[in-house]
Amino acid sequence: MKIAIIGGGPGGLYLAALLKQLDPAHEITVWERNAPDDTFGFGVVFSDETLGGIENADTVFSDAMSRRFARWTDIDIHYRGESHTVGGQGFAAMSRKELLHLLQERCRELGVTLHFSTPAPEVAALRASHDLVVGADGVNSGVRAAHADAFRPSLDRRHSKYMWLGTDRVFEAFQFFVKETEWGVVQVHGYPYSDTGSTFIVEMHEDVWRRAGFDAAEDAVFAPGVSDERAVARIRELFADELGGHHVFANNSKWLNFTTVRNEHWHHGNLVLIGDAAHTAHFSIGSGTKLAMEDALALAACLHEHPDAESALTAYESERRPVVESTQRAAQASLEWFENIGMYAGQEPTQFCFNLLTRSRRITYDNLRTRDQEFADRVDAAFAAAQGLDTEAPAMFQPFRIGRLELKNRVVVSPMDMYSAVDGVPGDFHLVHLGSKAMGGAGLVMTEMVCVSPEGRITPGCTGLWNDEQLGSWQRIVSFVHDRSTARIGLQLGHSGRKGSTRLMWEGMDEPLPDGNWEVVGPSGLPYGPGSPVPRELTRTELDAVTAEFVEAVRRGAEAGFDLLELHCAHGYLLSSFLSPLANRRTDQYGGSPENRLRYPLEVFDAVREVWPAERPMTVRISATDWAPDGNTEHDAVEIARAFIAHGAAAIDVSTGQVTKEERPAYGRSYQTPFADRIRHEVAAGSGAAVIAVGAIASYDDVNSILLAGRADLCAVGRTHLYDPHWTLHAAADQDYRGPAAEWPVQFGAGRRKPPTARTDAVRPRLSLLRADPAGESVHLRWKPLGEGLPVVG
Repeated sequence: MKIAIIGGGPGGLYLAALLKQLDPAHEITVWERNAPDDTFGFGVVFSDETLGGIENADTVFSDAMSRRFARWTDIDIHYRGESHTVGGQGFAAMSRKELLHLLQERCRELGVTLHFSTPAPEVAALRASHDLVVGADGVNSGVRAAHADAFRPSLDRRHSKYMWLGTDRVFEAFQFFVKETEWGVVQVHGYPYSDTGSTFIVEMHEDVWRRAGFDAAEDAVFAPGVSDERAVARIRELFADELGGHHVFANNSKWLNFTTVRNEHWHHGNLVLIGDAAHTAHFSIGSGTKLAMEDALALAACLHEHPDAESALTAYESERRPVVESTQRAAQASLEWFENIGMYAGQEPTQFCFNLLTRSRRITYDNLRTRDQEFADRVDAAFAAAQGLDTEAPAMFQPFRIGRLELKNRVVVSPMDMYSAVDGVPGDFHLVHLGSKAMGGAGLVMTEMVCVSPEGRITPGCTGLWNDEQLGSWQRIVSFVHDRSTARIGLQLGHSGRKGSTRLMWEGMDEPLPDGNWEVVGPSGLPYGPGSPVPRELTRTELDAVTAEFVEAVRRGAEAGFDLLELHCAHGYLLSSFLSPLANRRTDQYGGSPENRLRYPLEVFDAVREVWPAERPMTVRISATDWAPDGNTEHDAVEIARAFIAHGAAAIDVSTGQVTKEERPAYGRSYQTPFADRIRHEVAAGSGAAVIAVGAIASYDDVNSILLAGRADLCAVGRTHLYDPHWTLHAAADQDYRGPAAEWPVQFGAGRRKPPTARTDAVRPRLSLLRADPAGESVHLRWKPLGEGLPVVG
């Protein structure tokens, strides 16, 4: 093949070297607009997984890299005058300039043609004269911009400012310096890359940056290679203690806003993007160089394995896209955490450190315990001490109080519609469904959304509380839970609004009933989505009538014996649709401003709070974002939560979305937890109200991680409980916990131990056990270069 590579950074050079090794007959040319010695930045960090791929692909290059690595396993976090060290992580870094020199040398050895200080010819000309053209020209890719109609890029410019610097202080480990200043929180990400220097990245929210006066040069235009020396001088002063008399070096250093690059397509005909041209991930979870070189590995392999460029490029994108998107989800969580770092300034230092380490959700509590047990023990102890709790129990099995309601543990069975009632009456199915979850160990079991009227149902199979027959059936279920378990049971109450009169879920989710059984209503005459019925706008009189239906249902709920009442103001149902500007276009006192859109849901809350027994708590479920343009955002959610707490809500149950069919959720593990985190720190802290996290929380490790980091007070787990009704008890068994927070029903006591699944008489190699470091000191490897630049164990 005849291949043109635009961009002589690590990704482009490494791809050229790999392809030339796979087939020396390839004619490969690299164009780089900068000189060979021009490099902006300082160090590059690699994971063990990436290094394994590099070693397998090119042992010569891998050996040359490894001789230059700084290696360490520790992370040091400096916060509020304390330093915490966490080991067992595993890092390897080297100078970016040295990496580029090695790659250039390797390409020359293999016969790759390199053009430096030379802009590439026009892409159209290259495509006409080459079999393949690779855009490896970075975050500001000209290739991508020129073919935006094909690649369909989206550029998400973030809210923090950062500056890439270097220092001659050789750090022993990864460093996070978190500094509280008069202007706000400023942080440094630092790590060693050789025996002579370290990377020193300064980052702060743009608001902090402006208050600190760093915006003085905002309109200045710096020539390529020229640094913002005034800002660098101030940074030297600001971090004088952390630098300890060492220097800070600039290299094309100026304030930047990180831009997350995504592309709908990575290839078009014989043109393909790799590295930052195709995607970016925030530097706080790793290196863009790492991703670019992984792209090169995959693209080279696919080109070698497939008979033509089109199939190879399709295979490359299919292989890499899921990996990159997973990385970008983690990076997004990490960058947003740092953008909002000021929220956590009041956290106890050990919890703050755990929160920082688990910010991307890639490191979890169990993962951290495997890496550094001593630090995990400190996290457990700090969590328990802060709340005066039992230090022996895992976080999820520590008790909690919502208002006056005592819960034995922090696991909630999330409300899940079952669509299995007849005329709103819950039957034996609901008894078994909710009863089994209560006997399965959860602290609180929530009903599905129970509807306040026949017209307030989502489907004909939804439960209700508008008559005494329904009341009697609910009493039976509540009594079973109370008699047969130590769980509490909560009633979620709602009205379907414009999302009503639809088929059962398995017959067609949100699809209207064929005969349109009942008229749907809402704040405005706006349908939920294409094909949905147009709701009738509720009048003032009708609003009062719906409020009265809520009140009567609550009276019956109290008589049924429910321990807790949750008002459903999420997922696009009636009260949620009043809150969202996408569903509420009213021009009266119930529409328009956020305060007006809150008015009716708060009226309903106040009305039902008045008749709900004072000793029993009320909670509210909200959608913290609509996941759609012009809809509610996390900032609106903070104010919505604040309003409900001010009216007496004992907890906010933080879900998201389902307000419009046009939504585009950012799905992923625990993807809704950051919204709960924000509400907990910005509103609930100090108010006495609790926060419940929900959404793709699927493991006890996730639950413990969320609780220990302070992101929520309780975790609601839904589908996992459908998979395993005894999930909470099994989580206790897996963690070797026995205690009042996870008591097995006496009838099931013989099953509390996990059944054996394989041989248990295997003889372990005793010699390897004896060789293991009993003190665990090997967890902590520090970078302490000696004369030959070799690391020693600290």
